[in-house]
Amino acid sequence: MCGRFTQRYTWNELVALYRLTMAASNLEPRFNIAPTTDIDTVISRGDRIELTRMRWGLCPWWWEKSLKELPSTFNARAETVAGRPMFRDAFKNRRCLIPASGYYEWKTMPDGKHPYYISARDSSLLSFAGLWDEWAEPATVRSIRSATIIVTDANTLTAQIHNRMPVILAPAQFEAWLSGKSGPEVLKPAPNDTLRMWPVSRRVNKVDNDNDQKLIEPIAVLR
Repeated sequence: MCGRFTQRYTWNELVALYRLTMAASNLEPRFNIAPTTDIDTVISRGDRIELTRMRWGLCPWWWEKSLKELPSTFNARAETVAGRPMFRDAFKNRRCLIPASGYYEWKTMPDGKHPYYISARDSSLLSFAGLWDEWAEPATVRSIRSATIIVTDANTLTAQIHNRMPVILAPAQFEAWLSGKSGPEVLKPAPNDTLRMWPVSRRVNKVDNDNDQKLIEPIAVLR
């Protein structure tokens, strides 16, 4: 799974990576993004590539209940995403990329679970494969855009921590993914040599410290 991640980058970095075709936006670094909060996503609208904010936790357009009654949808499994009703329509018609500087995963230790931070070995941005949808809240008819991160089996490196990981796409895969030309065949674990990881503070377990850059600093842990 992918339950926490970071987004810290400049506008120029996003433009260079995704070829964004829109006016610049102010970006604030975030170091502990949790489900149901807003995240940056990259979508294709005709011949435009845009950065837009969405709720993390996909709500399909046909959902008739409240958001509180929505099951956990911040991740979608690669093995079932094309056929599961909750994600099927979005997989077919509404793909997105979710830029990330890294993500957290927890390893079970003798003294409990301990968080690790996983990022690109070359310090570049990661691009998670995602889906999005737009839903009208029944009570207010308020339009809400939301997204999910697709997860797959962990690679050998990250399997030391957890058995799942987000699908990370390479730039050469962006166009085919966003346009719907590629399918489940691209939803594979990232190569081991593209990532690195280290233990970080258990303060990541809290959800009210999104602006604390020290969360991603490596620490020593007892084994």
